[in-house]
Amino acid sequence: MRSGASVAGRIAAIGAVLAAIVIVALLLFRGGGGYTVTAEFHNASQLVNGNPVQIGGAPVGSVKKIDLTDDNRATVELSLKEDFDDLPAETQAVIRQASQSGIANRYVELQLPPANKRSGKKIEDGGRIPITKTTTLVELDQLFNTLDPDTRTAVSDFFRNSAKQFKGKEEQQRELYRYLNPALSTSSRLFNELNRDSPLLARFLQDSEELVTALAEKRDDLSALIGNANRTFRALGAERAALGESIARLPDFMRTANTTFVNLRAALGDVDPLVQASRPAARALGPFLDELRPLAADARPTIRDLSNTLLRRGADNDLLDLQKTFPALASAALDTKERRPDFGSGPKDVGETRGSFPTTVDALNDAAPIIGLGRPYTPELIGWFDDFSTSGPWDAAGGFSRAQIVFNALNVTGQVPQLIPLGDRGSTFEQFARTGQHRRCPGSGEEAAVDGSNVFSAAEQQALDCTEEDRSVGPNP
Repeated sequence: MRSGASVAGRIAAIGAVLAAIVIVALLLFRGGGGYTVTAEFHNASQLVNGNPVQIGGAPVGSVKKIDLTDDNRATVELSLKEDFDDLPAETQAVIRQASQSGIANRYVELQLPPANKRSGKKIEDGGRIPITKTTTLVELDQLFNTLDPDTRTAVSDFFRNSAKQFKGKEEQQRELYRYLNPALSTSSRLFNELNRDSPLLARFLQDSEELVTALAEKRDDLSALIGNANRTFRALGAERAALGESIARLPDFMRTANTTFVNLRAALGDVDPLVQASRPAARALGPFLDELRPLAADARPTIRDLSNTLLRRGADNDLLDLQKTFPALASAALDTKERRPDFGSGPKDVGETRGSFPTTVDALNDAAPIIGLGRPYTPELIGWFDDFSTSGPWDAAGGFSRAQIVFNALNVTGQVPQLIPLGDRGSTFEQFARTGQHRRCPGSGEEAAVDGSNVFSAAEQQALDCTEEDRSVGPNP
């Protein structure tokens, strides 16, 4: 029994090992579930199966298979993750080298086009990236093979002597590289500024070319100038102990340098093309500066006063102090709180009230119907202002005034106007009105149009609380 159990256990163990081998083989060599793309290169650049495939520096797959075409080109089958199964048709493939320290440390980089340069087409599973969109790695040996033996020897000597040059100066070289990055960054900004206005840069280079050409034609004079300057500065350097005395005798020094300035005069004549090219701009700039000068002079008091307005010494006397009061003003205008206003007779407790702004909004909203009702009577109001008159001088009893309102409709009423005395101390108001006509509609000071365009409907008369029968112009009631 014990022997039979041992045999059964061995068989079970062997079966488990075989199952594990089958599972591992399926995981390693399964063909489905991925996304493959074939890229065509001029040569495989020492790629091997299993080399990584990257997009933007992140691994997305690996090299699955490398074949040779009939025209001796390399086709590299790339196996990508399922998350990257929608490569744009404009995708490019580049073989790169991870470092110079290895032989087969290559990888394939897929470069995706920007969104504004995509046609919307995708590379299907099993599709191809043509050779027009691939780049093969250039080996360093290929570069050196393009050089002749003497050049290769010179390059080798250059690197060997460069190593000797920096030997023992590693710390200084590291400091140099540390400051190199800001210098390159500044140079990049400089060239960006130069490229911002290409026509102006081209014109500057052209003028510079003419200047350099003119200077080259006068190279003998320039050589003499440089020679004299060299002797001058050499003399200054050799006599640095007496430099202080030389500066004290500046007039004598200027006479000694006169020869140099005379030679320089001939060179300055060659700068005339540059000056001629600058004349149109200078000529146009002159009148503008002439007009700007009095403006700048006249603006000085304004700018000084503006400075005092913005910021003046002392408390509560400038705009900065004014803006400090804005929070209290905003609280009075917007906040709901307990208020104790003081109108001159002491503070009065009015309880919790809203700010002035929301209260004003409510008042305007409540007044809207009243204003809407009175708006149609605007012509009558303006006419009343036109016919209203007042007069009244002073006499021994004091001042008196006489006001009179004239209604033009009196000439068609056929009724005797009423004289209504009001007031005292000799003040009298004469008011003429048609009796029984107290509900006139807007515009009733003119006759009704034949087409009825200025006659309100019954509904409108009810809304305006008026009657057409009280029209002041028309047949007598």
